[in-house]
Formats: sequence, C-alpha cells, structure tokens
Amino acid sequence: MTRLLDTELRKMFDTRAGFWLMASIGIAAVLASLATILFAPDSAQNYESYSTAIGFPIAVILPIVAILSVTGEWSQRTGLTTFTLVPSRGRVIAAKLIVILGVGIASMFVAMTIGALGNVLGATLNGVDIVWDISVGQLGLIVLANVLGMLIGFMLGVLMRNSAGAIVGYFVYSFMLPTIFGILWAFQDWFHDIHGWIDFQSAQMVLFDETPTGEQWAQLGVTGLVWLVIPTLIGLRLVMRSEVK
Repeated sequence: MTRLLDTELRKMFDTRAGFWLMASIGIAAVLASLATILFAPDSAQNYESYSTAIGFPIAVILPIVAILSVTGEWSQRTGLTTFTLVPSRGRVIAAKLIVILGVGIASMFVAMTIGALGNVLGATLNGVDIVWDISVGQLGLIVLANVLGMLIGFMLGVLMRNSAGAIVGYFVYSFMLPTIFGILWAFQDWFHDIHGWIDFQSAQMVLFDETPTGEQWAQLGVTGLVWLVIPTLIGLRLVMRSEVK
C-alpha cells in the first residue's frame, strides 16, 4: 500500500498538466492575496477577507484535481497497465482517495498560510491593525467543506471515468443544480421547508459562513447521503466490474 500511495502521489505531479494544476493552487492564493492587499478597503483588511478571496479558486480547483486523479487511468489509457500490475482495483482506488485527501488538505493549509502572510503584509502596508477574525474551529469547518468538495470530484470520477465528462458534471452538480433549487425556493412556497434537506450545495455553504446547528448538521448528513455517498458506492461498483480497455 505504501508503494501504491507513493505511485499515486507521483502521478499527480509527473505530468505537465498535473504539475501546473497543483501549482495553480499556490498561484491563485498569491494572486488573491495581492488583489485583497491592493483593492480591499482598510475595513476589509482582515483574515476573513483573505480567506474568502483565496477560498473560491481553491474550492473550484481541488475537485478537478480529484477528478483527474481518478479518471486518468481511463482517459490516458493507463488502466490496463495499472490493473495488470495491481489486480486488486480496490487497493488502487483506495490509494487514490487517500492521496487526493492528503494533497487537498496540505494544499488548503498552504493556501491558508499564504493568506495569513497576506493579512500581515496588507495590514502593515495599509497602516491598520492586524485582525485575526477566524477561529481554529472555523478554519476546521472550511477544511471540511473543501474535503467534501474533493469527495464530490472523486465521486464523479469513479461514476463517469471520463475526464471531460466528469468536469462538466462537476460544474452542473455545483452550479446548475443549486440554481434550480434557488429558483424553486424563490417561487414555490412548498419548497421552503424541504430546501435544506435536498440542496447539498446549500448545506455545505453553511460550513463556510457559520457554525452549523444540530438541524444543519442533520441536513448535511441527509443531503450528503443522497448526493455523495450513494453515487460514490454506485461508481465504486462500476469501477470494480467495468472492463478496462
């Protein structure tokens, strides 16, 4: 398993596309921090502003990293070699998942560190006090929200096993479905009470904005079961049984 983890980790950085996709996380964090330093007013020179600016590109990039890590075996036609050398597909997929989560969490901490440095630099250059207005608990919730985003990428990867299709599916999953649910919430009164129990994206966004209540944790669990856990189990079954060409 150690060798599989090492192999899957190297796969994420060995190609030009993989290297620059991972590098884009740090680049996006630096650019977002610089933009906040240059353009945010003095009242917004705080750690929350930097975390928000950095968080959006990170939340988009990390699921795509997860998708490409899974679909590479099929899109790049390396699956036949991989599953011949390691016939146990479950071990390969488990190694991919562990590496995806490890790299994702490490990337988030790097981005948060860049944001912290930006906060110090921005406060110094703008002549205002350094404000740390996000607690350790809130940072943990933000990490959890991004981990769920990566798991969505993993789920779409095992379900579709095609890079382009899974990436398109991710944007539909993350932007089109919440838009449809938002329209229903705005124009259909009957949808107000059940919206939180159906919209997985809305349930995740609570993790970025506030400490969830007991009901909100329950909504996250129910929507996660429907939109994440069950599709992942279906995708894993397809991975185990599908023919590799």
